[in-house]
Amino acid sequence: MSTVRTLTYDAIVVGGGPAGATAATDLANSGLHVLLLDRAGRIKPCGGAIPPRLIRDFDIPDHLLVARANAARMIAPSDREVDMPIEGGFVGMVDREHFDEWLRERAVNAGADRIDGAFKSVDHDSDGVPVVCYQPSGAEKERIERVRGRVVIGADGARSQVAKQNIKGAERMPCVFAYHEIIRTPAQGEGGFDGRRCDVYYQGELSPDFYAWVFPHGETASVGVGSANKGFSLRGAVSKLRQSSGLAACETLRTEGAPIPLKPLGRWDNGRDVLLAGDAAGVVAPASGEGIYYAMVGGRLAADAAGAFVQTGDARELASARKTFMREHGKVFWILGIMQHFWYRSDKRRERFVTMCADPDVQHLTWQAYMNKELVRAKPGAHVRIFMKDMGHLLGLSPS
Repeated sequence: MSTVRTLTYDAIVVGGGPAGATAATDLANSGLHVLLLDRAGRIKPCGGAIPPRLIRDFDIPDHLLVARANAARMIAPSDREVDMPIEGGFVGMVDREHFDEWLRERAVNAGADRIDGAFKSVDHDSDGVPVVCYQPSGAEKERIERVRGRVVIGADGARSQVAKQNIKGAERMPCVFAYHEIIRTPAQGEGGFDGRRCDVYYQGELSPDFYAWVFPHGETASVGVGSANKGFSLRGAVSKLRQSSGLAACETLRTEGAPIPLKPLGRWDNGRDVLLAGDAAGVVAPASGEGIYYAMVGGRLAADAAGAFVQTGDARELASARKTFMREHGKVFWILGIMQHFWYRSDKRRERFVTMCADPDVQHLTWQAYMNKELVRAKPGAHVRIFMKDMGHLLGLSPS
């Protein structure tokens, strides 16, 4: 059974995570008629870290921050610990279950319509207008609804069906697979836990090619791991991490797993009426796996491009989203990709990487770049020193 809504939207956004919800909000605020189609009940596994720039640029209220981390601790394969205090800043922590829903509700408050349902396909009516086919949440499998929209934004995650069906090569996007467990937070100091610090483990036994983490979320904490190695047991690694960090006895509230892309797609639009944003476009930072900020930036740029397309009818406008994103953030992604390629390949290199994190220049530039989301150019001498130290560690010329 299939029905068609006679109403034609200016834009249909598929996926209600940070990218999709941001795109829907911006489009609605610009006066366009927008539909947000989201699969209900999905929570992405995520450490939940957001930088101050995101909070400023996207007007995030304080009540959504479940914690403010003022330091990170890097743990090497040898169990050596390096603390990286944040001077004059913090890492905001959010719970994706509540953060994402707040973003969706903001889109509705801006004027977007919202439907809970599972995307099936993009077809076209006889007049060439895209038609999104979806199964409403809770409906029998044979019931498919169809709704028209002048442009479709696919923000439906790393294994995006919108991308797979409409963007050539999207199915070959490289991914890390992430798994985490949300646990009840132990008492401050219990098992070494610190509710104001993010712990990052660079140990091959916990991840052969990425890292593991313990991130504070106020009354809860995220304990997780990522790896692109399909034969590696993510659940086993998290269990091992909880045992070694004194968190095994903490109550497990929920578990989640999903692929996380680590390379932007070469094309985000089909040249006609479909555009991607967020994980669907591959905008998660290599090495760090950070995605919320980049997803919301991608959602905003997708809204700008889609809005321009709706106003002009020129499909070339859709390509501006990727062009602008890569111009502003492509160099950071390139640098982080090199870091991951070199430093995550063996425990010997991970050990040297953690040693580098003790360097004051590294710490200053790392936090400034993270909080402001741009490369720091004010201290060129520090960049030169870091490059020389980096090469020394990579070539084994510096002590570990």
